[in-house]
Amino acid sequence: MNAHRCKLRGALLAAALCLSLASFFVAAPAQAIIVYDPTNHVQNMLQAARALQQINNQITSLQNEAQSLINQARNLAHLPYSSLSLLQQSVQRTQQLLSQAQMIAFDVQQIDQAFATAYGPASMAATDQTLINGAQQRWRTTVAGLQDAMRVQAGVVGNIDTNRTEMSALVGASQSAAGALQATQAGNQLLALQAQQLADLTAVMAAQGRAQNLEAAQHAAAQEQAREQRRRFLAPGTGYQPGNARMFQN
Repeated sequence: MNAHRCKLRGALLAAALCLSLASFFVAAPAQAIIVYDPTNHVQNMLQAARALQQINNQITSLQNEAQSLINQARNLAHLPYSSLSLLQQSVQRTQQLLSQAQMIAFDVQQIDQAFATAYGPASMAATDQTLINGAQQRWRTTVAGLQDAMRVQAGVVGNIDTNRTEMSALVGASQSAAGALQATQAGNQLLALQAQQLADLTAVMAAQGRAQNLEAAQHAAAQEQAREQRRRFLAPGTGYQPGNARMFQN
């Protein structure tokens, strides 16, 4: 009896299970069936990997373009330091000293006029006092030329300290240049500094040459005047003329 009941209970449970499964498949057939395709899964993974690689390539390309733009910006950046103003001041100081030349300036017309008069041949019709005055004037002109040369030399020596400071600053700016433009600008300013130093050297040579030429011209004029004075000294005069003389007066 018990065995019969167990069999009946098992049959009822089996029937209930079948009914529940049947109702499940009938109610939601689409959710119950799941199909796994390994080939399709692999293809999807490969497509995802390729898409990720393309994204990485695009990111790398954008990074390279950004770095290129940064480099271009550095190459186009201007040098923040400029020595033009100080160099121009140095040149102006030297030019001012040259323009203050005494007596005979650095002017072609003045030089031609001076050598046609003060440094020309001694005039035979000039008085002795005129010759003396001319010699004194030439001596003063020579001394003024020597003074001018020394003033120009002193001004150029004064520019040396400024040039040293500017050279140190420009070399430092060139070594720390962020791009090609800054390095080029620093190099150009160094060339400008060198040009200013050459201008100072030219000014010194011009002033010194002027002083030497004035001294040589003074010697030449003095020799010419000495010949004229010697000629006058040796020129025959009226000589002795006899006349009456009174030794005693009543």
